[in-house]
Amino acid sequence: MSAPRRLLTGVFIGSHAIADGYLTRNQLRTRSYRRLVQGVYADPALVLDHRLRCRGVALVMPPGAAIGGHSAAAWFGAPFAGATDPVTVLCPEEVRWRGPREVRLHHTDLPPREVVIVDDVPVTTVLRTAWDVMALEPLSTAVAALDAMVRAGGVSLPDLETLAQQGSGRWGVARVRRAVPLVDPRAESPQESRLRVALVLAGMRPVPQFEVHSGGRFVARVDLAFPEVRLAVEYEGAHHFVGDQIARDEARLDRLRAAGWRVIRVSAADMRDLESLVARIRLALAEA
Repeated sequence: MSAPRRLLTGVFIGSHAIADGYLTRNQLRTRSYRRLVQGVYADPALVLDHRLRCRGVALVMPPGAAIGGHSAAAWFGAPFAGATDPVTVLCPEEVRWRGPREVRLHHTDLPPREVVIVDDVPVTTVLRTAWDVMALEPLSTAVAALDAMVRAGGVSLPDLETLAQQGSGRWGVARVRRAVPLVDPRAESPQESRLRVALVLAGMRPVPQFEVHSGGRFVARVDLAFPEVRLAVEYEGAHHFVGDQIARDEARLDRLRAAGWRVIRVSAADMRDLESLVARIRLALAEA
């Protein structure tokens, strides 16, 4: 029997498809279906991202469990978890489930009111997601996700401040209260957020997405700025090296320099050694 359209374009449990006669075991191996997690497959035409892997995990989760934390943040404006990153699953404490190896499992109190169904996937609510991102993830990762979530409008800074204030005695409250004051929705990329957090923790206070003007005319908007010394820090992601973007970037940098600004250009390689990068920026500030 040929596979029905819902299988060819969707996510399914392999053993169920075989048992129902939609596929043979050999067809499952030879038709190029993409394995998402152990026993769960997807049409290879679907874009492989973290949400697709979450959809696969959701098919094998026990009742009461939900996609949470950094994984759930993908539904609320922060799709930063990678396609191969472990899927964060929250599971009620009384439910004994280990999950496939692609899952990062967190047993916790999870009342039904803190779970919603989005795209047929149980995910934690935006406020519960925000809490768990801050409680479970490294500080810079958490702030990057919350920057994006606030920017997307699913949660507000006052919401986060109230969450932190009312969280006394709750697991992870110290981490939440450390992260909330660092959240700034002006950030436009996770790497920009990570760098800003590193600079703030080192005692520096850059202004995100600062507009530079000279002679009453707009010059450029820069990722991070120290306006008092006319120093800009620009993160250059992969799109900066595509097509004619290089020429546009150079023209933009020329305009900034002509306006009296110094520019520190930051690459992905620089971000792998944040300590050295922070020291470099500190030195540039000292030389102003």
